[in-house]
Amino acid sequence: MKKISLILMTLLLASSIAVFAAAPTKIAYVINGSLGDHAFYDSGYAGLMQIKKEFGVKVKVLECKFDPSLYYPSLLTAARWADVIFVISYGFEKELARIADRFPKKVFVNVDTNVKDPKHLITSVVFRQEEGAFLAGATAAITTTLTQLPGINPQKIIGAVGGDDDIVIKAFMYGYKKGAHYIDPATKVKIVYIGNWDDPAKGKQAALQLYAQGADVVFQVAALAGIGVLKAAKEVGKYAIGVDSNENSIAPGHVITSDLKEVGKSMYKIYKMILDGTFKRGHLYSFGVKEGMVGLAIDDYTKKILPKGVIDRIERLQQSIADGKLKIEPYKAGEDM
Repeated sequence: MKKISLILMTLLLASSIAVFAAAPTKIAYVINGSLGDHAFYDSGYAGLMQIKKEFGVKVKVLECKFDPSLYYPSLLTAARWADVIFVISYGFEKELARIADRFPKKVFVNVDTNVKDPKHLITSVVFRQEEGAFLAGATAAITTTLTQLPGINPQKIIGAVGGDDDIVIKAFMYGYKKGAHYIDPATKVKIVYIGNWDDPAKGKQAALQLYAQGADVVFQVAALAGIGVLKAAKEVGKYAIGVDSNENSIAPGHVITSDLKEVGKSMYKIYKMILDGTFKRGHLYSFGVKEGMVGLAIDDYTKKILPKGVIDRIERLQQSIADGKLKIEPYKAGEDM
């Protein structure tokens, strides 16, 4: 009986690992929004270009531009052409499941959310964004006490602008608030959701309101709309924190750091796993600070703003998370912000 069970377990494991007769040579990147956000989507594109350069594959990008009428046709085009399809499927998870069911031999990798399908054809990659946001919140809370810096007032107030109040963005805000209160429970955290991802003017308006309410630092989690937050910081002589990609250079002297979510790096890692045979179809991969997929961008731009002692403190916090000494609990839907 034990022998039969062992055989069954071996067969199940083998069926979950994608096996290719030859290395996949065509990769598609299907996104619900558009490139040019200097953040999330562009990070994925950078990873795609790295795969293309290093392995000589052909690539295709399909931008849905938040148009629901493009979701299914874009996925269909990708599935007919590519061997591996990376998808940012916010808003069209059901369409993705339908396409995966039609093309069971293709590899579908959904990035940033967990799409469950009964046949386990879709592999999902999620990020422990609470960890990076925790570090962003801690940095903001420390910065708001540095009254020796230009533009910092005596009040301990920080802010954040979210593109929408979906579960991923709420997880960012949850981590941001936890990080701030880890440094100082008295720090006030003001959060605004703008319901937009691609209008920098709306991001800028929200940030200006937060700065007017006393915030010294505003964290943006709003894709292209969030670029307006960074520009607002420069305009009023305050500070901002970027997201997803390193945005420190967009408003030099005013973006103290960026909370990285390495979408492109994760895509590269998944493709390498496909090549070396360790990739598991239908598996849920979780990446955070420990895996080097989440964390803060601390560079020369950061060093020109923050004192070395502050940067050292932040880096120690980041290392504590990587080592598992400091655990950041994941956000649960409906949890009080």
